[in-house]
Amino acid sequence: MFNWFPEKTARRRYDVNDNPEDDREDNLVSSKLWNTQNDLSKNARLEAVGLLNQHLADAVDLAYQAKQAHWNVKGPSFIALHELFDKVVEEIEEYVDEIAERAVQLGGTALGTVRVSASRSRLSEYPLDTSSGSAHVKALSAALAKFGKTSRAAIDASAALGDADTADLFTEVSRGVDKLLWKVEAHAQAKD
Repeated sequence: MFNWFPEKTARRRYDVNDNPEDDREDNLVSSKLWNTQNDLSKNARLEAVGLLNQHLADAVDLAYQAKQAHWNVKGPSFIALHELFDKVVEEIEEYVDEIAERAVQLGGTALGTVRVSASRSRLSEYPLDTSSGSAHVKALSAALAKFGKTSRAAIDASAALGDADTADLFTEVSRGVDKLLWKVEAHAQAKD
């Protein structure tokens, strides 16, 4: 059994009366699933939902990091980067929706609030004092690369659970994020 949150072993559904500060990690994996006729084992679905919710937190963070770049980019490549960063946001938001919906399809609860994302994202903090196009390209490239790497690891983890559909979703995410990384990094690779 994969343990996505090794520092916590007790797993339960989040109750709105609980204090989320007490056990944020427990909120991402629950021992309760909604009834479904999905034929994956309960254990596989529990683990897949935990994996999906971790990536949901990362994807929400990534979308807002790209939006931060979109809002604050300056310099001679402003319009090209402003539009590119907005395109990154749009595509990542599609993955956010796909990842969240897959968690629910498996009988889980999608945990996609900004607060959950802020507390659980594995991405590095985005540098808020960045303004130049080249600095935003560097920062956003690093975030995209990290998300792509964890998405590729999730392909194997999902396959090990016997969940080919979640593995396929992460393959789609990985492929799309690699394409976005290529488009963003291209702005730093020119030799003038």
